Amino acid sequence: MTEVDVTLTAEDEHALTFAVVVTEGGSTSRHAVTLSRADYRAQGDRWSRPEDFVAGCFAFLLEREPKESILSEFDVRDIGRYFPEFDRDVLHPEG
Repeated sequence: MTEVDVTLTAEDEHALTFAVVVTEGGSTSRHAVTLSRADYRAQGDRWSRPEDFVAGCFAFLLEREPKESILSEFDVRDIGRYFPEFDRDVLHPEG
């Protein structure tokens, strides 16, 4: 079973930064992830907390690649550069 732990580590008026630890098969990977406040607000009421949205982003990534292949530091928008369907399916599913 894969466990994704998301912790808010910093925030300013424009963005939130999270530490994400993915544990699977007795090993872990660590990631620093930035999420703009605008991108989170654009989600409407789909996610109760920004941490839940980031966890959802990792669920998307883990369906496509092993945790060791996920960048150690990235902005949520970067996911769409590697997986174009991310923008349609996760970031802006209604538009």
